[in-house]
Amino acid sequence: MNEPRTDPVAHNRQAWDREVEKANPWTRPVTPEVVAKARAGEWSIVLMGDAPVDPTWFPPDLADCDVLCLASGGGQQGPVLAAAGARVTVFDNSPGQLAQDEMVAVRDGLEIKTVLGDARDLRAFPDASFDLVVHPVSNLFIPELAPVWRECCRVLRPGGTLLSGFVNPDVYLFDAEAMEGRELVVRHRLPYSDVTHLEPGERERLWGADSPLEYSHTLAEQIGGQTAVGFAITGFAEAPHQSEITAGWLPGYFATKAVKLS
Repeated sequence: MNEPRTDPVAHNRQAWDREVEKANPWTRPVTPEVVAKARAGEWSIVLMGDAPVDPTWFPPDLADCDVLCLASGGGQQGPVLAAAGARVTVFDNSPGQLAQDEMVAVRDGLEIKTVLGDARDLRAFPDASFDLVVHPVSNLFIPELAPVWRECCRVLRPGGTLLSGFVNPDVYLFDAEAMEGRELVVRHRLPYSDVTHLEPGERERLWGADSPLEYSHTLAEQIGGQTAVGFAITGFAEAPHQSEITAGWLPGYFATKAVKLS
């Protein structure tokens, strides 16, 4: 099929603003109680599914740490890290998602900077601006990953850490309609894209024309792409999809800890 002329940045910006209006779980801010616990030193965040990040993946002290929460709007990771003592910038493609972080900052007296943009272009930040980049599952909404990893490497200081969560590309093998009927039917050749792999009108029938566009990415793009720009992978984890038929057969998510070598 020929790829439609679709601007994924503009489409997904509007789509995620609508997801905020619909209270998608990934748009619901943390509560004041979560923020209070983080201020007291009791905190965790997720990169994938419901699995908390291994605490050893973080710097030992966030008090003097500049953190970029990349494609991480929604008032979830950013406020927790800010309450734990970090200087936090949240960068996201959706004004609605950023507004959730801004709301929590005002509500709970946190200092959080928000920046709107495409994760493939971080020119808003000088080289070596951050000690830690937190990039939870979101690059499935980005058609190409190489620029994301290059920019992450550029804005991190030497020895800085990139924490990333992403979807297992193998889940995109299966026919979505069959999965709704609790069947796994192999249909799609990978890498998958909503704009190239579905019949005309199929995405609209399944999820609505205004739903976010999704793209699978190979593990070579996800993991090899990080090492290609100067990261060393020092941690790896996986987690199941919640309430998904695939959960009994294969991991739904992966996460990596990567350190900038120089």
